[in-house]
Amino acid sequence: MSELLNTINDPAAGRDGRLAALRAYEAERIAAGRAAAAMTGEINNHVHTIYSFSPYTPSMAALRSRDAGLGAAGSVDHDSIGAAEEMVRACETVGIGGCVGFELRVSFKKGPGGRASPFAERKINNPDSRGLVYMTVQGVPSPSTPAVRAFLKPIQQRRNERNRKMVEAINAILRDARLRQLDYDRDVLAISRAADGGGVTERHLLAAVSAVLIERCGKGAALAAALGSSLGVVCAPKQASLLGDAANPHYLFDLIGILKTGFLERVFIQPDGAECVDAGLVVDFARSVGAIPAYAYLGDVGESPTGDKKAEKFEDDYLEELFDELARLGYKAVTYMPPRNTVEQLRRVQKLCAERGFMEISGVDINSSRQSFNCPEVLKPEFRHLVDTTWALIAHERLASTDAALDLFSAANPLAGLPLSKRLDAYARAGRALDPKNAVGTAAAIAADLRNGRFSS
Repeated sequence: MSELLNTINDPAAGRDGRLAALRAYEAERIAAGRAAAAMTGEINNHVHTIYSFSPYTPSMAALRSRDAGLGAAGSVDHDSIGAAEEMVRACETVGIGGCVGFELRVSFKKGPGGRASPFAERKINNPDSRGLVYMTVQGVPSPSTPAVRAFLKPIQQRRNERNRKMVEAINAILRDARLRQLDYDRDVLAISRAADGGGVTERHLLAAVSAVLIERCGKGAALAAALGSSLGVVCAPKQASLLGDAANPHYLFDLIGILKTGFLERVFIQPDGAECVDAGLVVDFARSVGAIPAYAYLGDVGESPTGDKKAEKFEDDYLEELFDELARLGYKAVTYMPPRNTVEQLRRVQKLCAERGFMEISGVDINSSRQSFNCPEVLKPEFRHLVDTTWALIAHERLASTDAALDLFSAANPLAGLPLSKRLDAYARAGRALDPKNAVGTAAAIAADLRNGRFSS
């Protein structure tokens, strides 16, 4: 079983090899009489995989989700749709709902029609940049995957050009510290999935820096000390304690988190308009392929749960104005993470979503081995509807993959005349009616039932 687990999470095994190992693992589990984890009812639509930066392949992300008791999981990678097919098939293998999407940074520097934007110089939901926004494109129908890959390819290329320049800035610091310098192809691209459609993020760069530090100092107190003496990164006591423990199983990810808050800003180069294209262009593209464009709400940050964001103010002071802009740009949803915000913040977001007709989508971004796949907050009364919208999202993706008219937001949808709340309710019922072990294969029958009004009563 341990050998199978290694293969399930081995990037070098390839998609088909990982899926075969996952099927074998499930067969051995059943043969051994080991029951699957009890379902909690929780969901997570925002799991990063090796196709951006994460310790998990799509197959392992699905397995970890099931083992955490989740009923559904979705992959969302930075600048990449590379996980899509494997994630859907892996979720079927372990018997949970699955959906896919991608995340990218877009520009709010211009408004609709090219007019000047009041957000051009504001920090919105991006800690690194003004006028640039993180957004997700969720529920990508399977036939649209090639179009998404083609759309993202020039963005990936432009990001890699900027990454190479940031490595030059990193090397200047490493040279002054008498540390080994980085080779972009050897130290960064080689630890990514860029060769098969993966994105390359700042975390890949920081992972390469981490490898240099571990190579020089080993794991332990000497490395924590070297961060201050060689790179000028001062660790808080808790961070120094984590790095002082050489047996810490999350060592690399803790070190990356420290570098992200204390080092990245010294080498960060702002993206240009070729990498962070206008938000309206991405929204229009998402709708053209039957996917759901979503704004990723951050909110003013107090203490960061993952330790990679500083306390800072973001969009809360002008949220109504921002949501009006989202509506003008054609966004269909807002995604947020209940563990990251106060109830008061999210009640305000929920009110604005209801007023402007935005779907609410939730998921906690998993990109570190330290993070739990569980999100018990979604089972609280104030967030329970996010479980329903997840099943609606799954139904949207599966049904729109069989018939583009069954896109949840399509004007041709047979339920288009219903209020969004009624459509979401019908789609949530349809999502739960899909066979989790064969969601793709049962989608056509569920689509017929939807057209016949089975889920609208």
